[in-house]
Amino acid sequence: MRLFGTDGIRGVVNEELTSEIAFRLGNALGRYISNRIFIAKDTRASGDMLEAAIIAGATAAGATVYRCGVLPTPALAIITKLEDALGVMISASHNPPEFNGLKVISKGFKLPDDVEENLEKRMKELHYAPYNEIGCVVDYKLAFEEYTNYVIQQFSDLDLSGLKILVDAGNGAAFETTPFVLRQLGAKVEVINNTPDGYNINVNCGSTNPDHAREKMTSHNLAILHDGDADRCILLDEKKQEVHGDKILGMCAVQMKSEGRLKNNVVVGTVLSNMGLEVFLKKHGIKLLRAKVGDRYVLEQMMEHGAVLGGERSGHIIFLDRSTTGDGLITALETIRVMILKGKKLSELADEISDYPQVMLNIKCKNKLVVENKEVRELIEKYKREDTDIVVRPSGTEPLVRVFVQGPDEEYINNVAYEIASKIEELTNGGENA
Repeated sequence: MRLFGTDGIRGVVNEELTSEIAFRLGNALGRYISNRIFIAKDTRASGDMLEAAIIAGATAAGATVYRCGVLPTPALAIITKLEDALGVMISASHNPPEFNGLKVISKGFKLPDDVEENLEKRMKELHYAPYNEIGCVVDYKLAFEEYTNYVIQQFSDLDLSGLKILVDAGNGAAFETTPFVLRQLGAKVEVINNTPDGYNINVNCGSTNPDHAREKMTSHNLAILHDGDADRCILLDEKKQEVHGDKILGMCAVQMKSEGRLKNNVVVGTVLSNMGLEVFLKKHGIKLLRAKVGDRYVLEQMMEHGAVLGGERSGHIIFLDRSTTGDGLITALETIRVMILKGKKLSELADEISDYPQVMLNIKCKNKLVVENKEVRELIEKYKREDTDIVVRPSGTEPLVRVFVQGPDEEYINNVAYEIASKIEELTNGGENA
């Protein structure tokens, strides 16, 4: 079984993800990839253990490690790009606190699949440098400043004075960075879920749990909700309605096209992107390309087609002319910029983009080969229509199979989704998973 999934190495700490794995990763990186490694982490308690293990492995191989502390994933991506270096992000993003993950970033970008495969092979053998070549650890105290200064400079023409913004930091990595940048740009900021204790990250808060932020909204113009490592955000408009990634993509794409920023008039979404987004973009002369689910696949399509904007409904949006990866803070600022330039409330902009009904069902299933089962494929073909999209896929990070159906007829798509899910459960429970 491969260690690397769609988003690095991830699993329940001390079960699927151990300090030994972290040590071996650090050792292989230090020996074969780079002798300069920057490390950052989100707020999970297990981050300290994994950080120590990576440092031990990397320095044992002779590498110098720069410890950046708690930072969002996009902050580490920007630092590795500016410093022309390698980085390891310790985070499990939106997953619960018992999970953690190890994500390798090289000069701003995640490693390609073939490099990860080779790295995994190298992890099987340990290398110990002579005593006089052992690496050292440097506390990189400029990390917070380097990232926040970069973002502020990117939006130096943006005046947020007069805006009242609620930030739900999800008790994660952006609990200091996002409020700081927003205040520097002039906004009045209220922050919730910004007291991480190592075990409350993503718990009933943040981008996957918007109800808490809704309760706290009063006269705010909008709310920004992050996940654990802040590589994404969702927004709540002034009416407390959720503004997801598809709507953010649509409004930003049209604005970027009007400014000549949208290269090739192309936007990259995923197979789960709402059909309403596609209709909206087409009306504005913009083509939507669909990648597999996962930011690495969105980025691959962007690079292949010369696109500068791409993303997912989850709020993971990549503005390639700003950053090399999804950044929840940059995503929020780009959206606020559209609000200001068009002189519209967020709800008004979001309402311009229709949402077709969608249903997503998650089925617990360790053997994900069930998605290739003949009976499952026949059901998909049976119910597929020109105006209805059906996607059945394994999760890249959890032992789940996801059934996704969208189209204009809500009753129809619900019936289809539940019938396919029932068939998968029947096959799984019956042991006929392939």
